[in-house]
Amino acid sequence: MSWNDVRLELLGPFELVSAGQRRAVPSGVQRLLAYLALQEDGAHRTAAAEQLWPDCTSARAAANLRSALCHARRIDSIGLINSVGQRLTLTPSTQVDLRLVQEAARQAITGLRPLPGEADHLIADLSRELLPGWAEEWLPMERERWGQTRVYALESLAQQFQSAGRYLPALQAALAAIAIDPFRETPHRIAIEVHINEGNVASAIKRYQDYRAFLHRELRVSPSRQMAQLVQALLPT
Repeated sequence: MSWNDVRLELLGPFELVSAGQRRAVPSGVQRLLAYLALQEDGAHRTAAAEQLWPDCTSARAAANLRSALCHARRIDSIGLINSVGQRLTLTPSTQVDLRLVQEAARQAITGLRPLPGEADHLIADLSRELLPGWAEEWLPMERERWGQTRVYALESLAQQFQSAGRYLPALQAALAAIAIDPFRETPHRIAIEVHINEGNVASAIKRYQDYRAFLHRELRVSPSRQMAQLVQALLPT
C-alpha cells in the first residue's frame, strides 16, 4: 500500500479509504484525523488534546491523544500522522476530500477553472455537509467557513452557466445554494433570471412570490428592490 492510496472523507459520514478499502476507525482516531485535516498547519499536541477531550483533565486528555496516535499507527503502518516534536500534522500524501473540493470551489469563485462539461458531480460535492451529526465544539466555525465557501462557489457556477446559456446546470447550482442558505437572495435571483431567460414567466413569478412569502413569514422583511424590479414587468397590473 502506498501513501497515495489513503483518502480521508469528511464531507458526509466520516470514512477512511485505504487501497480502495474502507477501514474501521475508532472514534478517538476519527476525531483526531478530522481535527488535523481541518488545521492547515497542523496542531500542537497540547492544543489538540484539549480540543478533542475538553471534559478531561490535562493528563487524561494527553493520555487519550497518545492512545489515538497508537491506534492510528496500527490502522496504517506507513503512517497517517506526522509527529515532529510537539506538532502533529496529517501526512502530505493523505488526501482529504474537503481540501480537494475547497480548491475546486476557489477556482470556481475566481473563474480560473473552465466550466465542467458535466456539472452534477461538482454541484453534489458542494452540497455535502461537513461531518453531519458530529457535535464537537471545534466544528461549528469550520462548518460556517465551509458553508460560506460552497454557497459562493455554487452562486458563481450558476452565474457562469447562465452566461454560457447552460440553463439546467445554472438552475441546479442555484437551487443547491438555496438549500444551504434559503434566506440568501442571490441564488433566488439567479434562479428567477434563469426562468426569465428560458421564457418561463410563470416559474419566475412563482419563485419570486414564494421567496417573498418566506421572508415575510420568517423575518417580516421583503426582497430587495433589485429583486422586485427583476419581476416587476412580469407581474400582472
